Amino acid sequence: MRIERTYFWSMLQALALLPTMALKDAQMTTKRFSEEPEFERPIGNHTFSLGREAVLGCAVTNLGKHKVGWLRAEDQTVLTMHERAVLGARYSVNLDAPRTWQLRIRPLRAEDRGCYMCQINTQPSMKWQIGCIDVYVPPDIISDDTSGDVSVQELENATLTCKATGHPPPKITWRREDHEPILLKKPLSRDFDKVESYVGSSLPLWRVDRRQMGAFLCIASNDVPPAVSKRIILLVNFAPTVKVPNQLLGAPLGTDVKLKCYVEAYPNTINYWIKNRGEMLLDGPKYTIREEKSSYKVSMWLTIRQFSRSDIGTYNCVSTNSLGKSEGTLRLYEIKLNSYAEDFSNQISVAGGLTEAAKGNTSDPLYSKRTLLSILLCYITYWYMLT
Repeated sequence: MRIERTYFWSMLQALALLPTMALKDAQMTTKRFSEEPEFERPIGNHTFSLGREAVLGCAVTNLGKHKVGWLRAEDQTVLTMHERAVLGARYSVNLDAPRTWQLRIRPLRAEDRGCYMCQINTQPSMKWQIGCIDVYVPPDIISDDTSGDVSVQELENATLTCKATGHPPPKITWRREDHEPILLKKPLSRDFDKVESYVGSSLPLWRVDRRQMGAFLCIASNDVPPAVSKRIILLVNFAPTVKVPNQLLGAPLGTDVKLKCYVEAYPNTINYWIKNRGEMLLDGPKYTIREEKSSYKVSMWLTIRQFSRSDIGTYNCVSTNSLGKSEGTLRLYEIKLNSYAEDFSNQISVAGGLTEAAKGNTSDPLYSKRTLLSILLCYITYWYMLT
């Protein structure tokens, strides 16, 4: 009976201690969980430029004896483990302040674009969070997909093409190198629209005109410096055309006479002068031959020194290239001045022949209308020769 009573009290005391023991276990468990590592803040998403250094920070509290590692989220490749880099010299890790583990990638490549995982080796399951990197890449023109110099016949269609890579995707802008407007013609239209620039990877040119010939710049930009450009030349082939500003010229004997022609053609032309459908004129004491070229335009000059009666006749400026031949005709005649007008001719100047002539003795009865007309013709001829 005494043994049973003793056992009863022992069991009662044990039951009385159970709540206290349970409370201690709960307190220990709470303490253990409260001391587990935690992430202070999200890693976030960040943008960096190609070739620079990318830095992702992972802030951890209560790390204790646990370790932090960085992995590439896409394929779970381990990059760093605690304070040691695992994969290559481009990856490193350092502890910034007491609790921030920084993953550094340098130099940054385009393939580094993606998400990265910061992981803590807690048990029974690991804790982790993810941050992502976007890599901005400056534009680069793809030579194989971009036009070289383009050569077409006049009135044919042409398309200039320019392709570029980069991130964000680049914008393609077309401009003329000479800063002139771009001439654009709509299909089935004869009129041109003038634009300072054109946006698009392809620049369509309908029924190309010689005025559209020149160098174009394809400019690729995506707000990531530097922008890049490529120079593309449009060549428009056409047979020569010749324009003569003054087809009939007169000059007094003994003066120098200048003949002029304007040529438009491409490819380059061979230009020359002939007289009376016969001999080709050569540069020398009697003739001075000069040319000035600008793009597809050529100005031709022939100066005849000491104009004489043997110089009277027909002159032709001739231009030829692989696509054709053209010529212009000028007729040169003598302006005959009477003796009185000849006395006045030395007073006629380029700046104002009529003004100087008016200074003569107009009260002289020999100063007739015929003489005045001769002086006027002389002045006009001098003016044409100088222009």
